[in-house]
Amino acid sequence: MTLLTVVLLVAFVNLGRWQWHRGAAKQQLWEQFEHAPAPALSSQPPNFDSSERFSRVAFPARYEPAHQFLLDNRMHDGQPGYEVLTPAVLNDGRRILVNRGWVPFSGYRDRLPDVSMKGETQTTISGRIDELPAAGLASGRAPPAAADPWPKVTSFPTHEELERSLGEKISRRILLLDAGVEGAGNLVRQWSPPGLAPDRHFSYAIQWWGFALVLLVLYFGLNFRKVS
Repeated sequence: MTLLTVVLLVAFVNLGRWQWHRGAAKQQLWEQFEHAPAPALSSQPPNFDSSERFSRVAFPARYEPAHQFLLDNRMHDGQPGYEVLTPAVLNDGRRILVNRGWVPFSGYRDRLPDVSMKGETQTTISGRIDELPAAGLASGRAPPAAADPWPKVTSFPTHEELERSLGEKISRRILLLDAGVEGAGNLVRQWSPPGLAPDRHFSYAIQWWGFALVLLVLYFGLNFRKVS
């Protein structure tokens, strides 16, 4: 019983420390998201892939709406739908995928939402630099099929898969388009920091440490009862 108690005690304490460190890291990430300064318009924006995550940028670019991706299985207010990735070409020739927002699932897999763009594709783009969404399980991934027409439906694709499908070099990062940007369609753009809130991780840590405390109380309570 003593050996089992020690093993469980070490496990509970370490699990609590792990969750606490995750909460601290998540808090730093959320602060980066919430306190990123407003972007200044620049004709030569920085290297997206080496910039700080969630940093805000603004630059002139030209959309390429003929080759768009629909990120499948994206939820908003409990409703399934897609997030629309549209290539944008900068003045210096670089390409980045712009997440123009969320559209609801029509209820039919063979009826994709209309994500075409009206009017001029040359515009000013502003938003936050972010990573491609990553799947929790490899089974949730579905790369864009070469034979499918545009827009191509995909689920948690890799950067390399998107590049092959486009046939063009693109930044590894994507851009979360600001809500107030005009000419990008009437899509839902309510961005929030990724993952669980930091407080959830801190509460999980306290729970694990609580289990450790209960274990100690039970151990000493049972052993003192035997002695008496």
